Amino acid sequence: MTSPGAELPGPISPPPRLLMGPGPITVDPRVLHAMSAQLVGQYDPFMTATMNEVMALYRGVFRTENEQTLLVDGTSRAGIEAALVSLLEPGDRVLVPVFGRFGHLLVEIAERCGAAVHTIEAEWGTVFTAEQIDEAMAQTRPKVLAVVQGDTSTTMCQPLADLGEIAHRHGALLYCDATASLGGNPFETDAWGLDVVTAGLQKCLGGPSGSAPITLSPAAVDVINARKHVEAGIATDSDRPRGARIASNYFDLAMVMDYWGPRRLNHHTEATSMLYAARECARLLLVEGIDDAVARHRLHGEAMLAGVRGLGLEVFGDTAHKMTNVVAVHIPDGIDGEAARTAMLEEFGIEIGTSFGPLAGRVWRIGTMGYNARHDAVLTTLAALEQVLRAGGAGVTAGGGVGAAREVYEEARA
Repeated sequence: MTSPGAELPGPISPPPRLLMGPGPITVDPRVLHAMSAQLVGQYDPFMTATMNEVMALYRGVFRTENEQTLLVDGTSRAGIEAALVSLLEPGDRVLVPVFGRFGHLLVEIAERCGAAVHTIEAEWGTVFTAEQIDEAMAQTRPKVLAVVQGDTSTTMCQPLADLGEIAHRHGALLYCDATASLGGNPFETDAWGLDVVTAGLQKCLGGPSGSAPITLSPAAVDVINARKHVEAGIATDSDRPRGARIASNYFDLAMVMDYWGPRRLNHHTEATSMLYAARECARLLLVEGIDDAVARHRLHGEAMLAGVRGLGLEVFGDTAHKMTNVVAVHIPDGIDGEAARTAMLEEFGIEIGTSFGPLAGRVWRIGTMGYNARHDAVLTTLAALEQVLRAGGAGVTAGGGVGAAREVYEEARA
């Protein structure tokens, strides 16, 4: 008979890692500290006040006046699913411009909602013009235009500034997945006419995966509340069912808005530690200043871009539309891509990413985002990558990566 406690694992002790892939990233220590704070009850005055603080902070992050700006408990995909399942009824038309893996994800989720999904596709490594999207809108007349801003599978950043006007002119709502871009690339919810935006903490916001900030315009709120059904057992006589019930209980934004709103109508138990994390991510971003954070991501992204070129690596895609916070490079001929990634991890404790679909095994993706958008992380990664490339037999210029990156930093300081 095994004695109590025998062969049980010890306390969790992750190895030290520098996460320089496309996300998740190394969490800011200040966010980890916030997550360690003790829990309170879900209707404790401190808890509800903190929820209100989070709503206000994320209005600043999203650059919006939207009252309904809150969190969906779950990873960034939870926010995407909540948005689409709450907006879409079976048969509704949706247009998705697909330029990478995460456009395909929007298609799949919309199809699971029963929507009639229309797509246009751009070659991976490119983005769409406003004219292409306008033409597709005229042809399909959708209820929702659903776009990704930054698709880390290709590292491309879709221009959004004209899409709100286009969507509204065609009578549609504009939804954007900004998971990989928010906080590190320019983003203007109200100025660009975005109706629904979802994000995650684990990229430029410098936090862990597990909370999905979301903001909803009044027009989007009206669409969602037209399908409002309050759960039996907590509904009052005035809570009359409206429209077709949203297909998911957990992701029912009509109920989630009541949970975050003045009614505090019970929906689920808030993920308190993630609430603390999300609050600290937003607070730190606003203390730094969003424009300064975007500039920081741009600087370190440019240094990494120069550095990989200094190593003789070929950059993938249209760099004029590259995200600030991640770069993709072609794996050199003769180099085993996975073996090189393993060597980076095992020998230097640094993680870089592979890719998906048509780019699987063809490119590495290297991130400079959130807490890791900093000078030492960039130079350390480039120095380690140089050694791994040399060990694999690639001809690289000694110090070429670090030297090129340092030139970017020196020019910025000049």
